[in-house]
Amino acid sequence: MHKNHARDAKAAPDNELLHQQDRDGIDRRGFLKCMAWAGTGAFCLIQGGVLRSYSLDGLPSFGGGHHAELSFVQLSDSHMGFDKAANPDVVGTLKAAVDKVNALPLPPAFILHTGDISHLSKPSEFDTVDQILKSARTNDVFFVPGEHDVLNDEGKQYLERYGKGTQGAGWYSFDKNGVHFVGLVNVMNLKAGGLGSFGGEQLEWLEKDVKHLSKSTPIVVFAHIPLWSVYPEWGWGTDDSAQALSYLKRFGSVTVLNGHIHQTMQKIEGNVTFHTAASTAFPQPKPGQAPSPGPMKVPADQLRSLLGVTDVTAVHGKHTLAVTDSNLT
Repeated sequence: MHKNHARDAKAAPDNELLHQQDRDGIDRRGFLKCMAWAGTGAFCLIQGGVLRSYSLDGLPSFGGGHHAELSFVQLSDSHMGFDKAANPDVVGTLKAAVDKVNALPLPPAFILHTGDISHLSKPSEFDTVDQILKSARTNDVFFVPGEHDVLNDEGKQYLERYGKGTQGAGWYSFDKNGVHFVGLVNVMNLKAGGLGSFGGEQLEWLEKDVKHLSKSTPIVVFAHIPLWSVYPEWGWGTDDSAQALSYLKRFGSVTVLNGHIHQTMQKIEGNVTFHTAASTAFPQPKPGQAPSPGPMKVPADQLRSLLGVTDVTAVHGKHTLAVTDSNLT
């Protein structure tokens, strides 16, 4: 099982420029006040085999008869090291996300981070994320890489940090409370236009990994680039995802969690619910509404509606997984 316990280390120092105005004209104290809600990710609750996803500021009451089989949090696209106008303090927004995780009424069993932990694959960037995640109310953090985590070294540094017990470029699976989780890697051999790809070796492993499971087993797949064609012109899809999904057709409930596009989108196709998470760093434009993808600067008072956190929880009784989203407004 692939599991990372965030390392013991001193937390990154607070930004000493919070009371100053940066050269780009951004009042950092005011910016962070607007961003304080930015627990960008999702809380996932599985109840009766049904997976529901909530933003950390959009949680229902979990009192009374709500008894979760399993809850976990999805974080994505921290882009530690990014420092442009779209978010001059990615440290602060990731800390805000962890604060919201720690305030959850149901402590999550673990965190899934769906890639782009770092912005430039620098050791200091990974170190900072590890330090921040160490303060979360769970020590268990499961990762898959984004393309920004495997720059220059073909993922060697990523594997040394987070890949113990994984296969190939970092794919693996584990079981929690009757749910089978599969972490896949689709950023190592990007195709034309930036489309993700799994490759033959990983697909063969996936087929074998799920072959022995009962068809009633809830499946949660998580990877960085979406497994459905969100917008191929921008590389927002995975070219061999159809083959991967063919191995999951016999299961009654399949949920696919991704990041990469920095916005919440959902699609349901047969037995599969596809869900992309917002970034903890910065938003990107909606498909086709800009010349190209990339960091999108918006007024600080609008960011709350564009960043989010995903929470998931499970409970016995039902057989299909459903994902429900809410933003942070």
